[in-house]
Amino acid sequence: MKKFWLFSFVIFFSSCVSTKNLNFRKESLESAFVKINQDVSYRSKAYTKLGEASSMIGHRLTGSSNGKKAEDFAYNFLRESGFTELKFMPFEVETWSRDTVSLSIVPQNSDNFLDLKVVSLAHSPVNAHVKAEIIDGGDGLEEDFEAIKTQIKNKVVLVNLGLMKEENKGKKNLHRSEKTALAIQHGAAGVIMVNQVEGRVLLTGTASVTGSLIPIPAVCISVEDGRAVRKWLNDKDEKNLLAIIDMRNNSRMIRARNVVATIRGTSKKHRNEKIIVGGHLDSWDLAQGATDNGIGSFSVLDMARTFQSAKLKPKRTIEFVMFMGEEQGLLGSRAMIKDLKAKGKLDQIKLMMNLDMANNPKGFNAYGRDELKKFFEEIGQKIKKIDTTYTNANYNQAGLHSDHQGFMIEGIPVCSPMGSLSFKVLNCYHADCDKFNLVDKQHITNTVRFSAMMLYALADADELPVNSLSSEQTRDYLIKQKLKNELIIGKDWRWGE
Repeated sequence: MKKFWLFSFVIFFSSCVSTKNLNFRKESLESAFVKINQDVSYRSKAYTKLGEASSMIGHRLTGSSNGKKAEDFAYNFLRESGFTELKFMPFEVETWSRDTVSLSIVPQNSDNFLDLKVVSLAHSPVNAHVKAEIIDGGDGLEEDFEAIKTQIKNKVVLVNLGLMKEENKGKKNLHRSEKTALAIQHGAAGVIMVNQVEGRVLLTGTASVTGSLIPIPAVCISVEDGRAVRKWLNDKDEKNLLAIIDMRNNSRMIRARNVVATIRGTSKKHRNEKIIVGGHLDSWDLAQGATDNGIGSFSVLDMARTFQSAKLKPKRTIEFVMFMGEEQGLLGSRAMIKDLKAKGKLDQIKLMMNLDMANNPKGFNAYGRDELKKFFEEIGQKIKKIDTTYTNANYNQAGLHSDHQGFMIEGIPVCSPMGSLSFKVLNCYHADCDKFNLVDKQHITNTVRFSAMMLYALADADELPVNSLSSEQTRDYLIKQKLKNELIIGKDWRWGE
């Protein structure tokens, strides 16, 4: 009897030890992917929460009461998702908001005039009244300005937002702020940007490369009105076509807040290594900002919920960040980098994943880091086994003008999910039609699923496939990626000419 009892105890004890080991055994990447897929497929809240925010809050302009509501909304959602390590990261900046604007086109020696529907571009002056001759700056590339450089001073430059001239097809376009910066450098009195979307759609956005006020007014008109103005400019009977721009705007110091939720890494070796996954929560004030960047930021929120719900515990620490102020000059991400530098903690950030208008990913952009692209291709094969609609089509080209930029120029590896957006969505970029009806539920669910899988693979890797670059390596990398001139124009190049 005693032997039987002892034998039974040994079996029971062995069973307990075995169970304990199983509880602490590291799950495979494939099993983590299955958990993510199941949780998001059945419990995702990205679509519903974005719908709630769009209807309850509306736009999410940084510094406005709506912006504050959006910050609180994100914080409360993360708290309800089980995060205890959760904080606001406040920062103070000068912000901008529009008031009134008008644009009239008037021939100098004629009674004819044309009042155009127009929208101010951000960071235009608080008050401006300009009456000056119009000059056509074409597509606004450096070579376009070079061709008319002796004629620009004290004139209003008309430039396309897109590349419309035949000789510029296939070239790399400049951001509207960079085109405005070139106009300012050449002494222009104002800028009129011509949208490229048919249907009298007006676009807003910043015309400042720094996020500070610019000295000249910048406005946007529709592609149809742009054609009409150019037709008038080319009319031999009309000489010295004038633009009259009147505008009032507001600018003041405000306090905005990034929202940061943290999952601590489990590995003693890697827990102080951080991966930031972020998306900008703010939007412009013309509409709800459902696609720019609701589909990105609410995907990040739901990725955070998924990691909590599925009890995923990767080796590295992950910080889920809702950035504010992206639209007004990458203000929230710049503030975060400044804070990390001041605390001597920037070197803890080993990678940044940015979701800006990410939609239905088919692959990831490695931003010119070949070793990271190889990792995406390998992990992508595992994602394809979960869902064959993921085609593992990866990209490898760096770009600017979103919250990854500040991290990238500090030498930190960056990446983004790559998908596609319909023309209907793209045509509403920064426009008054960017509303929740444009959001596809399955697409945003796919964004959460595939991005969470890749995030877990990166955070749990024994070794990351990429390292941060030294200052010299970063300089060479940015030159190789053909970003030097854009960064010089944007006053973000720190290595001299």
